Amino acid sequence: METRVVGVDLGGTRMRVAILDSDYHLYERAEEPTRAHEGPAVTLPRLLKMIETAIQKSEVPIAAIGISSPGPIEPNTGAIVAPPNLPGWHNTPLGRIVQERFGIPAFLGNDANVAALAEVYKGAAIGHKHAIYITVSTGIGGGIVIDGKLLLGAYGLGGELGHIVMLADGERVSTLELEAAGPALGRYAVRRIQEGVQSRIVDMVGGRLDAVSGKVVGQAAQQGDPLALEAVEHSGKIVGYAIASMMHLFNPSIFVVGGGVTSLGELLFKPMREAARAHVIDPAYFDRCSIVPAALGEDVAIIGAAVLAFQSLQLQVD
Repeated sequence: METRVVGVDLGGTRMRVAILDSDYHLYERAEEPTRAHEGPAVTLPRLLKMIETAIQKSEVPIAAIGISSPGPIEPNTGAIVAPPNLPGWHNTPLGRIVQERFGIPAFLGNDANVAALAEVYKGAAIGHKHAIYITVSTGIGGGIVIDGKLLLGAYGLGGELGHIVMLADGERVSTLELEAAGPALGRYAVRRIQEGVQSRIVDMVGGRLDAVSGKVVGQAAQQGDPLALEAVEHSGKIVGYAIASMMHLFNPSIFVVGGGVTSLGELLFKPMREAARAHVIDPAYFDRCSIVPAALGEDVAIIGAAVLAFQSLQLQVD
C-alpha cells in the first residue's frame, strides 16, 4: 500500500501542513498565520487542528508526521529548545505532544536542517549524497547531509553553520551570521557612509541611516550603486570563506545556497564562488563541487519534514 506522511512547517510567521507521498508530492496543503505573539497556549491547538484536518482528508493511512521548527531543538527528544521567533515555546516537547495526540510516530527537525534534506531529495541537490545547504537571510543557518542523511552530532545540535566563529577586522571575534547575513549588509553600508563614502542609499532612506537594512542595500546594488555592490561582494566573500572551510571538513559534492539575500543572484554568488576557489588548499576540493541556488520555494520546510519522517520510519524498521 502507498505510504504517506504529514509534513508540518511551524514558522515564526506561517504554519503550513500538507500530506506527502514518497515522491514528495503535496496533497491537502493548508496554511495559516502563526500569530506567534499569542504563545503556544493559543497557537498549538490551532496547529494540532490543522494536522487533524489533513489526516482526516487523507485517502490513505498516515504513517508518520514530520515537523519542521525553528531551532535550536532536541531531535532525540522532540523538544523545541529556545526558538527566538516563537516566544513562549522554550522547551516545548512538540514531537511528543503531536505523537500522543494522534497516535502516529512524530519526528521533529530544525528548519534549516530539514531544508537540506528537501533540496537533496526534491530540489537542487537531487542525485547528491553529500551536500550542504546554507540559507542566507536575516540570519544564516544550514544543514549538512552526509551519505544521504543529516549530520546532527551527539545530541542533535550540530549543523549550526551560521555560528561558525571567525576573526573579523583582525581582532574582533564574530560569527558567519553576524558578518554576512542580511543585517550585516546594512551595517557595512552604514559604516562606509559614516567614513565618507557617497551612496544613493542615503537618499533611499531619506538620510536616516538607522533605516538602512539589508533589503535597502540589495535594492541599491541591483540599481548599480557602487557602495551597495561593495557590501554585497563583501558578504559574498565571507560566505565563500566559510564554504572553503566546509569543503575541507566535509568534502561535499554540492552546496545549495538559499534565503532572501540570494535573490541578488550573481552579485552574491560570483564573489562567493571566487572566494571559495581562492582559499581551498587544492583545486580538487572546488573543481568537483557545485555552488548553486536553492530550487525549492516556500514549501521547502514541509518537504524536508516529510523526508525526515520517511527516513526516521526507515531507521525504526532497520
